Amino acid sequence: MDLARTEVAAARGRGRARAGAARLGLTALPVAFFAVFFAWPVAAIVARGLRTDTGWQLGRIADVVTQPDIRHVLWFTTWQALASTALTLLLALPAAYVFARFRFPGRNVLRAVVTVPFVLPTVVVGSAFLALVGRGGLLDDLWGVRLDTTVWAILLAHVFFNYAVVVRTVGGLWAQLDPRQEQAARMLGARPFTAWRTVTLPALAPAVAAAALMVFLFTFTSFGVVQILGGPTFSTLEVEIYRQTSEIFDLSTAAVLTLVQFLAVAVILAVHAWTVRRRETALRLVDPATTARRPRGAGQWALLTGVLATIAVLLLLPLAVLVQRSLDAPDFAYYRALTDADGGTFLVAPLHAVWTSLEYAVAATAVALLVGGLAAAALTRRNTGRLMRGFDALLMLPLGVSAVTVGFGFLIALDRPPLDLRDSWLLVPLAQALVGAPFVVRTMLPVLRAVDGRLREAAAVLGASPWRVWREVDLPLVRRALLIAAGFAFAVSLGEFGATVFIARPDNPTLPVAVARLLSRPGDLNYGQAMALSTILMLVCAVSLLVLERLRTDRTGEF
Repeated sequence: MDLARTEVAAARGRGRARAGAARLGLTALPVAFFAVFFAWPVAAIVARGLRTDTGWQLGRIADVVTQPDIRHVLWFTTWQALASTALTLLLALPAAYVFARFRFPGRNVLRAVVTVPFVLPTVVVGSAFLALVGRGGLLDDLWGVRLDTTVWAILLAHVFFNYAVVVRTVGGLWAQLDPRQEQAARMLGARPFTAWRTVTLPALAPAVAAAALMVFLFTFTSFGVVQILGGPTFSTLEVEIYRQTSEIFDLSTAAVLTLVQFLAVAVILAVHAWTVRRRETALRLVDPATTARRPRGAGQWALLTGVLATIAVLLLLPLAVLVQRSLDAPDFAYYRALTDADGGTFLVAPLHAVWTSLEYAVAATAVALLVGGLAAAALTRRNTGRLMRGFDALLMLPLGVSAVTVGFGFLIALDRPPLDLRDSWLLVPLAQALVGAPFVVRTMLPVLRAVDGRLREAAAVLGASPWRVWREVDLPLVRRALLIAAGFAFAVSLGEFGATVFIARPDNPTLPVAVARLLSRPGDLNYGQAMALSTILMLVCAVSLLVLERLRTDRTGEF
């Protein structure tokens, strides 16, 4: 008996050793991918801007950040990110509670609708608010009020874009908190608000902090929204990097701003990782199906009505106006014009951008699934060392580092053998996959970690190789999460703009690039075509997300 136990223990030890070696081997391709297509292009453009024949111009960093106009950009970038985060929390936390605690008809469909803005390209978000608050927009037609080129347009668009981050992140945890704890506090004499403040809020704090940091990250690096709605008055770091790179051709200033943004994003991601770890380990959770109920009393019905009204005005109205503006001309004239190549704005018909974007998004999704899937498999164990935690942080950096820098870095770094890709169609999907891969990791990782490790150990004891363990144990359990990850990667790739604007060829523009070019040209026809293309892009993203919602399971995670 003792001998048998010893043999089993030895087999388990050998299985764990093989699994550990396999996990380390799984990181090879993701590390190589991020090194070649992320670290190298970013380093290349920074080196091009700060290095001369006489050496590094490190003193240039102080010269740039002390310039009055750059200080104003830094201040506005930080200020608008803080304001956008606070406003998003204020408007979205009630919705997080409603989706977590209330059961009402159409809740699942509405939750999918709420998430649609998050996967929409920033160009579409800017176009939607331009149709609502810009020149000739709905507010201008009704009351003569214009908010474009004002900070309010930017803040509201950021709330529109990030509303789902708070609803899904905070609401997902809120639904799993045991309501009996708060009820016990009230039975002991605490008032409702006091019970919520002392019992529920501390439990929610890690999720609220994580959501706030995510919103701050997305708004701190905002590009498309500010580019369209900010005009010449407002500029974030991302927009200023684009201006310095493509309009002024001052690579030195752009390189300094890239380093500043990189440092800020690294700090944000470090804080975000800390809050996520607290969220995963500090709470005892219950089945969310047991915590939701129908609203009771006038107060709860009023809260539900208020949240539904906010969603209708803040999220649905801009999209409805976008569709309405695309149909302004009789006989679908704006849509029919998309089939004509005028030789001015495009070398091909604007509608060609639809098929180009779909082809690029499919290729980018395949790359993101391969890279992100291997990375998620390598990070399956919760208790990982510093090396794996650093690898985990590396995967998130493309979400925060300037996409403009990455796109322009592609042109600089990938311009000579053995990787001369300037004329290759693969350049765009590779850039899009950089953004899609982190979403694949964050979607698949919770499910992979939920798989009972004893199943893997049993398969290894029976002699299965790591590949066979993955194929026969993990894959059947994570197949649905894999499909969801593919959908997110597809939607994100479809809407990528910051890097693609540099590397998309004139004869093969993507949908976001086509929309931006049409909006940059005067004339009602160009504006109408931009609204039509934005509507098409919105519908494709919305359909993808509705499919995801049908596939979603509680074990899949929120993002």
